[in-house]
Amino acid sequence: MADTDAAAPPVTRPSLAVDPGFASPHTPEDWPIAAAMLQFAGTTAGGSPVTGQPAEVWRALLQPAVDAGYTAIELASNWVRAGDLDSARRAELKDVLADAGLAPVSVAVPRESILNRDADKAAAALAFSHRSIDAAAELGAPIVCFGLHDVLTPEQKAVQWFWTVPGDPGPADAETRAKAIREYRELADHAESLGLEISIEMYEEGFLSSGAASVDFLDEIGSSAAGLNPDLGNLVRHQGPIEPWEHTAAQVLPRTNYWHVKNYSRLENPAAGVVLTHPSTLATGIIDYRRGVHYAIAHGFSGAFVVEHYGGDGLSVGAENERYLRSILPR
Repeated sequence: MADTDAAAPPVTRPSLAVDPGFASPHTPEDWPIAAAMLQFAGTTAGGSPVTGQPAEVWRALLQPAVDAGYTAIELASNWVRAGDLDSARRAELKDVLADAGLAPVSVAVPRESILNRDADKAAAALAFSHRSIDAAAELGAPIVCFGLHDVLTPEQKAVQWFWTVPGDPGPADAETRAKAIREYRELADHAESLGLEISIEMYEEGFLSSGAASVDFLDEIGSSAAGLNPDLGNLVRHQGPIEPWEHTAAQVLPRTNYWHVKNYSRLENPAAGVVLTHPSTLATGIIDYRRGVHYAIAHGFSGAFVVEHYGGDGLSVGAENERYLRSILPR
């Protein structure tokens, strides 16, 4: 009979060590590090969609990012839906960004999944994704970021931290997975035809919830214009068992073309089955970004970072995280 009281074997974690002197494609000062738009609402104080506002309103709404010291930004559809603008309005938005000194590192389409359970919404999401690629080309953004995670559930919206309540991972059958791969290949082909790339964001639920699954998914897309956004924070905040972040990083960082960076603290009591997580700065959470960033660059990463943070003044915490990143980037 097995000894049920025997201690579990220690977890073996990849070291992520790299040889010193590896080549870096940018200096710490010129590496593109962008503000996230998590704190930017999609409606004005009066309840009108920001997408339809005049250019001077867009410029005023972007001023806090300028004041925080950012020189780049991720244009997310939770703020302005660039894919719904005509060419004239996209040109206005491009001028606003230039006036603010904010380079668009990407157009992002968060929480608008091509796998929505409603077939009409899924079709609309795919069409909007294509329009967002066209918008990125007109705005001068080199990459478009997508994800399979969809809108928060009512239960998630009712709590302080949405990740403390299970979300809807969406359909998990083989046919649905094949559909996602086929449609992302279609989006990658569209992006490549315009000289752009797409990046697919990892998430704690669904087909992109582990390193191995994400790499397999990307391999099946089979496009040189598609890469991963290894949002490790999405995975480590899960209030349950997780694979060591180093395991995930070792698998996905060599396939990364764009990177949402955020960090979390974890308090674990395995005997009681309790796991609590809370947002932290990049330097203080459980992910060692110094090791992760160096490993990624040594394995070919040259894309933009986007500094995300939930809670408090996330824009300012992101600015602090930008300063930290620049201090650890290799010369």
